[in-house]
Amino acid sequence: MENNNDNTISRRKVIYGLGATIAAALTAPVFTAQGEPTQGTPGQGAPLPLIGPTTKYPKPPFKSQSQPWPGLASQMDPKPDHGEKSYKGSGRLKGRKALITGGDSGIGRAAAIAYAREGAEVAINYLPAEEADAKKVIALIKAKSRKGIALPGDLRNEDFCKKLLADAVQGLGGLDIVVNNAGRQQARQSILDITTEDFDATMKTNIYAPFWIIKAALPHLAAGSTIIGTTSEQAYDPSADLYDYAQTKAATMNYVKSPAKQLRPKGIRVNGVAPGPIWTTLQVSGGATQKKLQKFGGDTPLGRPGQPVELASIYVQLAASDASYATGQVYGAAGGKGQP
Repeated sequence: MENNNDNTISRRKVIYGLGATIAAALTAPVFTAQGEPTQGTPGQGAPLPLIGPTTKYPKPPFKSQSQPWPGLASQMDPKPDHGEKSYKGSGRLKGRKALITGGDSGIGRAAAIAYAREGAEVAINYLPAEEADAKKVIALIKAKSRKGIALPGDLRNEDFCKKLLADAVQGLGGLDIVVNNAGRQQARQSILDITTEDFDATMKTNIYAPFWIIKAALPHLAAGSTIIGTTSEQAYDPSADLYDYAQTKAATMNYVKSPAKQLRPKGIRVNGVAPGPIWTTLQVSGGATQKKLQKFGGDTPLGRPGQPVELASIYVQLAASDASYATGQVYGAAGGKGQP
């Protein structure tokens, strides 16, 4: 006589096997004729084409160009890619509230666009001279039905930094992500060419401001909040003509690592990102000589500078809750050059 129980078990095995096979097919990578996996999400049409990193963005030589500091991304040639069209979010930061300094252009702009598309409400700080770029960022944030708050002002002033935090908290309804990204970089061939006023301006923008901002932010940050600093390859391989800037980036690496230990009991993570040569307004507004600008990024293994959007996913990952084991870390993105 046939055993119904055995048949039931057999049918279950078949159904389970089919389910596993279908699941594997949905999650397995798709391969090209050359055997290389393509990028894509099941159910969203054809997979994205693979693009080699050496040809994805412009390479030097670049045309000679100069702007008064701090510069506007809208006037650069070629214009940087901050992710305006290329970054697609997936809700990884839904409900988060972020303050990003230097959010009008460059890496800060890329982070602001990415955060908004990942579901965060975003406040950006910038200098009044950068208003034209900032308006575009705020519009992009609001286009995703997220709060976009513009907070212009000079970070070299301690009272302004305190006000910046207060205004960000009030406007966003809280705060759980702080990205200290704003930076000042002015190339000088000799230490003799750096005035005390120059040195002071760089130190206050790159070191004092994050110090003041973190102090003002801490009372508002709960467990699970994150602080992210933007350091640089200059921290560990300084250029001869960036004497003061390189010092501040080395200091940034340490202000990431020290507070990470100090804030561990509070459950607040602190990390940093160390970019290599990235195509931003820093370069065209005095951060590089015209000779260096024309060859900018050409000495990397990829043969080109990075674009701000190529770092956006790093800032998203460090802010996301699934990066909960990362603190006191510095993540590099330097086109194949040495890392911190």
